Amino acid sequence: MRNKRLFQALSVASAAALVLSGCGSSDSTSDSGLPKVEMMKELGAGEGQVNVVAWAGYVENGSTDPKVDWVTGFEKETGCKVNVKVGASSDDMVALMKTGEYDVVSASGDASLRLIYGGDVAPVNTDLVPNYADIFANLKMQPWNSVDGVAYGIPHGRGANLLAYRTDIVKPAPTSWGAVFDANSPYAGKITAYDSPIYIADAALYLMKTKPELGIKYPYALDQTQFDAAMELLKQQKPLISEYWGDYLKHVAGLKAGTTV
Repeated sequence: MRNKRLFQALSVASAAALVLSGCGSSDSTSDSGLPKVEMMKELGAGEGQVNVVAWAGYVENGSTDPKVDWVTGFEKETGCKVNVKVGASSDDMVALMKTGEYDVVSASGDASLRLIYGGDVAPVNTDLVPNYADIFANLKMQPWNSVDGVAYGIPHGRGANLLAYRTDIVKPAPTSWGAVFDANSPYAGKITAYDSPIYIADAALYLMKTKPELGIKYPYALDQTQFDAAMELLKQQKPLISEYWGDYLKHVAGLKAGTTV
């Protein structure tokens, strides 16, 4: 159950080389503390391949399911080979991008600013992206994909936070996230939770409905009282958890084995 995120593809063409060339210079950062990485002014000649870091399922070439393939057509049309490295978590993706070996990353909102301020990605010239105008306005130029009015990513949607469970074991079907947060949950010891600081927002979202007196309006922006309440809920939840997962494959394996319901 991956928590709600905004994903964006972050351009990193030549970013590593530009940042490294500026190391040690007094002009290597901007007034906002950003490493100075130049924006691409025009499209250059293709290099024959592109190295991508992506979440599982984001760059499908038919090898997982022949019916799910949008890479092959791209490769035939452009002559550009797509090499994909699946990132297991946002931390994993940040580490991979810091190697300078990848061109593009489908980064989540909890990784994008780390990449931007780390000088690992370049500003995106949206004038070079014809379909940018078709993207919903409230996804563009947000605090997690832009800095000082400069875009660093091309957002493409939101990821839904789903309550997943074994329908043959969990009966009746849960109607609330209380199934994973309530201290008296009947599924104690067989519940998993996403191993990331952004999971705090899941707790805050639950409290938004169950404790309206906290006044939570936006689960990603909490005052100290609201934050403390979310942390207390997560501490209360800890005895219920069998595993905190970062690798989705382990989560799937647990559901199949019945160790997670």
